[in-house]
Amino acid sequence: MARAKAFCFLAIVSVAGITAIGGCSSSSNAFLQTLKQVTSRDTTSADAFKTDPRYRYLRVTHEGGVSIVVLGALENGPRGQVEVYYSADGALLRLQNGRLVGNTSLLPEWRTVELPELPSWSSLAAGNKPLQWERIRDVMPGYRYGIRDKLVLSPMPAPRTSGLLGVDPQKLVWFEERMETSTDERLPLARYATQGNTVIYGEQCVSARNCLKWQRWPAGT
Repeated sequence: MARAKAFCFLAIVSVAGITAIGGCSSSSNAFLQTLKQVTSRDTTSADAFKTDPRYRYLRVTHEGGVSIVVLGALENGPRGQVEVYYSADGALLRLQNGRLVGNTSLLPEWRTVELPELPSWSSLAAGNKPLQWERIRDVMPGYRYGIRDKLVLSPMPAPRTSGLLGVDPQKLVWFEERMETSTDERLPLARYATQGNTVIYGEQCVSARNCLKWQRWPAGT
């Protein structure tokens, strides 16, 4: 229960620019304690987890298995809202418009990520042209600060295979994001599946060997 209480503190801490989600009642502590049990190498246990309609979730596939993480806070950043997702064991995932802008407890950690002002997903789909852009990030361990990645984002057909579950990939609009150059290691291709301006599913790597797949969960929500 100690971990559940600590998680709840993280989820509702009030600081400037953050809107917290949920409360710290005994029932929510019990809920978060239950959430702790769905980080598993067995996808069956994670997918069988009963979600609560009061919360928003992601299903995350990573090198340690599959986790269901819960939206704990919304940050108002200079480039739009950042969704902060937590697992009950203290891991944290920060997404902005469907892109990774921070993580903890999964190595390497992207401590800060600076994105430029990017077009909306729907306008990118309508334009149907590649977009070149640059990302700046700080990574730990190793004190790698100010890494600059030059990327190209392009529309793509729905892939034959992906980690997407319970949703017809043909009904989503897909993009691939290729790293052209970096002042650090070059990372594998990223992919995003969108519905309007919402990213339903994403694949992104934090290192050349460690990649994540996430999907809004339950499927179709």
